[in-house]
Amino acid sequence: MYKLTKDIIFPHPKFADEKGLLAFGGDLSLERLKVAYENGIFPWYEEGQPILWWSPDPRMVLFPENLKISKSMKKLFKEKAFKVTYNEDFEYVIRQCANINRERQDGTWITEDMIESYIKLHEAGLAKSVEVWKDDKIVGGLYGILLKDKNAFCGESMFTQVDNASKYGFITLVKNMAKNGISLIDCQVYTKHLESLGAEEISRHNFLTLLHSKV
Repeated sequence: MYKLTKDIIFPHPKFADEKGLLAFGGDLSLERLKVAYENGIFPWYEEGQPILWWSPDPRMVLFPENLKISKSMKKLFKEKAFKVTYNEDFEYVIRQCANINRERQDGTWITEDMIESYIKLHEAGLAKSVEVWKDDKIVGGLYGILLKDKNAFCGESMFTQVDNASKYGFITLVKNMAKNGISLIDCQVYTKHLESLGAEEISRHNFLTLLHSKV
């Protein structure tokens, strides 16, 4: 595992260990985060730990054309069960993602430092949020990093306060991204939920090849 210096340089992801851990240290500056995402690397750590940088193998991705929409979700879309907006309240979304209880997880990896850094990414136009509304209240949402030059969106986290709200927002986002030329959704690591929506695991090598070919 590599220790980062003040220079904004990362080792090649192929040097990550078997769990995908590549490096530690450095900072969460806009410049460093941008370089990290552009090279298939992302931060993931808990309060009290050094900043840990990851590039897992395999990588969970969704190709928009493979998006799966269940009958129950199609019914919700037909009923227009929720309203979806973009970038209306990024800070609220990321803070809700930080506060949500998750299985087998005592705390949150979305620390206050990360929140502040991603808000700066949002202000710079790189981090995007999706808000899902019901009765004039945000009841779900997600956020991630848009790599427009690489035709990719890197999903970070989502939350829901009402059944199917985050799924509704995710499906809407994927459809919107496809219309705007985004051909790769990075989901980072495997979950059954993402698999049910059409995401799949590919090798890190193939992921990086796709990422670097979309320039």
